[in-house]
Amino acid sequence: MPSRRNDCGLLARVNFPLYTLQMLTSRHILVGGGGGSSKTGVANGFEIFELSHNGSQFVAEEVTRHETGPSVVMNCNAHTDGKRTWIVAGQESHCQLYNVNTKVVTVENGEVIKGPDKDGKEGLRRRKSIDKIEEIKTSNARIEEIKDDNSNIKRKKLQLIVKPADSVQTDFSEEEPLQRIVRVSLNGKFMATGGTDGHVRLWKFPQLHKLYDLEAHTKEIDDIDFSPDGVLIASIAKDGKAFLWNVNSGTKDKELTWSPPNALKYMYKRCRFRKLEEEKSKTQLFMLSNAVVGKNPSFLQMWDIDSGNILKTALYKETLSALAVSDDGQFVAVGTMFSGSVDVYVAFSLRRALHVPGAHSMFVTGLEFLPTKLDGPAITSNTETAVVSISVDNKICIHSIPFRHTLPFWFVIIMIILSICSAFIFCSYLGI
Repeated sequence: MPSRRNDCGLLARVNFPLYTLQMLTSRHILVGGGGGSSKTGVANGFEIFELSHNGSQFVAEEVTRHETGPSVVMNCNAHTDGKRTWIVAGQESHCQLYNVNTKVVTVENGEVIKGPDKDGKEGLRRRKSIDKIEEIKTSNARIEEIKDDNSNIKRKKLQLIVKPADSVQTDFSEEEPLQRIVRVSLNGKFMATGGTDGHVRLWKFPQLHKLYDLEAHTKEIDDIDFSPDGVLIASIAKDGKAFLWNVNSGTKDKELTWSPPNALKYMYKRCRFRKLEEEKSKTQLFMLSNAVVGKNPSFLQMWDIDSGNILKTALYKETLSALAVSDDGQFVAVGTMFSGSVDVYVAFSLRRALHVPGAHSMFVTGLEFLPTKLDGPAITSNTETAVVSISVDNKICIHSIPFRHTLPFWFVIIMIILSICSAFIFCSYLGI
């Protein structure tokens, strides 16, 4: 597929509203959404893009598109163990498991070259069939960007092959059963789901065997997340409650409560854990809290889950809709509801490091940082961190913070000394 170049942060446009975003590898992102079950002509499904950096900007190239029929993809998550990759996607009341198979191929002049065939011959070229010509022409665009006088340039490329596997019902609401969120633990042992019936269900992963069914909330669940060590699950819902659950026992660990200003009513919207690398025993939880009455401020909150107290808070004048924490724990990103803006904060201090007003024309539905710890080499760029954002405006955007260049301490001292000496010489010359 053709490369999508960065234009004011724009990575790509798709032909359906976007609701969910997930990093698959160190350089592959998945976006999902759709038009729903009504016959609007808008497809449902997800697309996978490969990201790269050409020295001046990020580039996205579509590598896989998978349509899901009448079921819109509202939420998803992924896990890789270094050898295999799985995707889990919410499709109405069910969770669909996909196996992702990777294959390294050699591309020459837009054609995929096979490996050894049954006769042991190398380099046999896969011929273009009539129905594949257009696909190969579009995928050839990226190769043409680097093509020189050598007409036989070859390039290694990673193909992702998505195959549906098991499906399991995860929500049993009597009116409109709908899975709202799915998360897989970092160790890949468990999957947690939440939906409109208010239950948090814990599953063995990737077998999808149910372990616990927790009657967690009285209203539909908005978000859940596993702690980095896989011991706790955080859940928040439209009943205004936030709980921590023990994964091993399926019991409630604690409730997180706070006193809003002026006794106003607030609802939690998103939650994400952050592991403190320098303090192995401590874990923090970031949460978004929106005022029920929209004119009141919203908050990005940093919680200490051991004490159950709020450590730091960042105030917003509008409703918040999306949250992400970088895998190294250094940054946290927030997306807004009305202005479609994206902000990136330094995690430990909640000092805002980047503000992108109007990143999207509608509310931000998903945020994901480019990873530093996933399989494969990280994307080489001139940025300290970068976060991908999506919206129902069909756009995929990326927002980055350049490396902060600082002068060496010794150079600063020398410059100060030279400045002082120059001042004395100048004063002596004037006879002052």
